[in-house]
Amino acid sequence: MIRLAAMVQYQEQRESFFPTPEVSGRAVRTEQLWQEFFSDPSQWWDNRFIKKSPKYPDFRHKSTHEGLWIEGWLNPSWVKEKMAPMAFGQIQSGGGFGGWLPNSFCNIDNVNKLCQEGQLKEAVDMVELMVQRNIQAPINAYICLLKACARRKDLTEGNRVHALIVQSGLESDIFLGKSLVDMYAKCGSVLDARKVFDTMTEHNIFSWTAIISAYANNGQCEEAIKLFQQMQQTAGIVPDKVAFVVVLNACARVAALEQGKQLHSDIITSGFESDVVIGNTLVHMYAKCGCIEHARQVFDKMSERDVVSWSAMIAGYGQNGLVKEALALYEQMTQEGVHPDNVTYVILLKACTSIAALEWGKQLHFDIIRSGFESDVIVRNTLLDMYAKCGCIQRAREVFDKMSKRDVVSWNSMIAGYVKWGCIEDAREIFNEMNERDVVSWNAMIAGYAQQGLGKEALALYEQMKQEGMRTDDVTFVGLLKACASIAALEKGKQLHSHIIKSGFESDVILGSALVDMYARCGCIEEAREVFNNMNKRDLVSWNGMIAGYTQHGLGREALALYEQMKQEDVQPDKVTYVSLLKACATVAALEQGQQLHSEIIKSGYQLDVVIGNTLVDMYAKCGCLEHARWVFNKTRERDVVSWNAMIAGYAHLGLGKPALALYEQMKQEGVKPDDVTYILLLKACASIAALEQGKQLHAHIIKSGFELNVTVNSSLVNMYAKCGSMEHARQVFNNIYERDVVSWNAMLAGYAQQGLGKEAITLLEQMQREGTKPNDVTYVSILSACSHCGLVDEGRHLFDSMCKEHGVPTHHGSLCLHG
Repeated sequence: MIRLAAMVQYQEQRESFFPTPEVSGRAVRTEQLWQEFFSDPSQWWDNRFIKKSPKYPDFRHKSTHEGLWIEGWLNPSWVKEKMAPMAFGQIQSGGGFGGWLPNSFCNIDNVNKLCQEGQLKEAVDMVELMVQRNIQAPINAYICLLKACARRKDLTEGNRVHALIVQSGLESDIFLGKSLVDMYAKCGSVLDARKVFDTMTEHNIFSWTAIISAYANNGQCEEAIKLFQQMQQTAGIVPDKVAFVVVLNACARVAALEQGKQLHSDIITSGFESDVVIGNTLVHMYAKCGCIEHARQVFDKMSERDVVSWSAMIAGYGQNGLVKEALALYEQMTQEGVHPDNVTYVILLKACTSIAALEWGKQLHFDIIRSGFESDVIVRNTLLDMYAKCGCIQRAREVFDKMSKRDVVSWNSMIAGYVKWGCIEDAREIFNEMNERDVVSWNAMIAGYAQQGLGKEALALYEQMKQEGMRTDDVTFVGLLKACASIAALEKGKQLHSHIIKSGFESDVILGSALVDMYARCGCIEEAREVFNNMNKRDLVSWNGMIAGYTQHGLGREALALYEQMKQEDVQPDKVTYVSLLKACATVAALEQGQQLHSEIIKSGYQLDVVIGNTLVDMYAKCGCLEHARWVFNKTRERDVVSWNAMIAGYAHLGLGKPALALYEQMKQEGVKPDDVTYILLLKACASIAALEQGKQLHAHIIKSGFELNVTVNSSLVNMYAKCGSMEHARQVFNNIYERDVVSWNAMLAGYAQQGLGKEAITLLEQMQREGTKPNDVTYVSILSACSHCGLVDEGRHLFDSMCKEHGVPTHHGSLCLHG
């Protein structure tokens, strides 16, 4: 070969130095052709884009089909001189040469290169220029461009490429049609994908699979399944492995078990059952449909299993709450010598997180270190999330601090962990350290502040978010509305409502529910109902929010009426619904409706729920039906301190002090530790029957339990001692209160009033005012009552006039107390 090349080169050199008559004639003709080319390039085909070998000419005459090579050895020297000024991308405008493109520009490799370098627009410009110059770009160039558009989800450039394909007359090509469908689908335009598919004159398995994938990957899985059936039944096309995988995944997304089973049957008939990818997808489909037994049967029958097979089965167990089975399969996997990958560990860690299985999570952490996956960012993020959600925030921070490389997910997971456990300052510290924040970072911090009742801080952060140019989403607004609700910031809530409408989120059901909650908690129940009524779609959360709003404002009848409407619209209640409704019954003493709800609760299977039980006890007690309340209390299997408090409260509110105190003794015997609410209720029970000795004993227990600094408990002690006639003890407790609120002062004033100690009451009121505590209606009633009881009518009138001027007291209070 080397000798032959040398001989050819020698012959060419010899002919150039000693031209034969034949060579001389060819040279002359070549020069003539170049002259014709430069005089009118439009008569020549430019083949440089599509030539696959140097032996093909760069230009070919449209009529004579004679060819020219830019690097031809017979070319006259002036050809290169004339081409030299032509730089990359330039078009010579003079001498009829406007249609010529330089060779370095017109090369399919350049299209590929530009796409790979991310210069998609330039690549499309290049092909567009070819089309404008009447140069036929190869089909591969269009396919390359469409794939690049799909990768970048660039619909604008995709539309340009589609237009060029139509302009070039290639729209009927089946492979370009399939690529167009795929591009539109990956750019999220299923409608355009379907239009292309419907206009295709010919379809094959690839085009059908492309359109089925388009629907499946854009959340329209039912339509994808229908198209697959149409492909089989109407078009008569036999599915291949890829088509089965696509439609099985569609079934998994919408839990279409029956269609999945039919596909399984078709797969067996088609002979694909032994394929490992098909097997893995079947396992995934059955698991997602909640049919874990079928998933395991497929898994066990697989003749060949890879790490994806094991991971799919483990994921199936985890998703269905069978974490023990997932971990057992992991043990079997390692015993059979199959090495888990990073995906396997992520699945297992998420399974542990779902049931807060911290010890198992720690064991997995050890295995991850041993397997060398600890440096994997995704694995480390999942580890961090597992520790944070399992309450081991210190270990989560250790994982975070040891990460050599962190992405935004790492930072967000750490913030979310701190927020979950109420460590809002630590969360803010992490947030402030972030170099780059995304909307999730801001949302986590705003939600954290809202959960802690720090509405002002949440709203301030929102202002900072806007200043830094970060766009809000629906989650941001949900957090902000909760923040407004927590501090009753009605005006800010209304402004947010306006922003929500302008941002196009008005129809979002979650935001609608959050708006209902915000207005209700800000005391605007009519506005809450207006938002509720205007919602196009309402979910259970929406109904619960509106019912709770009515209940919180004492509008029990309205809450119960709304529940009737809810049932008419066939919305099924949950535990939250029943709790709000029972509270509504309690507020208006609607015993009959409460009993009906109790019956529904039993049918729904919620009767064993401790929260439901506690609310039932409270409802029956407030409706004056203590026998039913005690029956529910006794039937409650797992009673917490709230359960005991509810029953004690029932007795205390009806003045039945002895049964309340007897229940407290039973509570102690069963080892249930009282809280501050328990003591407040018991002190009320003692006050109702003037049980001074039991009150003193409770006082001793309160000191031992560490509640002696609790202002509300101390106010209840003052009230108990006063109503038991022991004003010395009442005053002693009162004097020892470190921070007194208006309730504390009122308790002491009421004690003086009850005992007819008007002068002492007046002195205490003056002290109260000196210490800067603003009186309320209860204060005025107590002080005027004290004056009335001990004949200090003039003093009472003077105080009444003074209070009217300073605080705007309603006149009927004074009239009742001074004349009653």
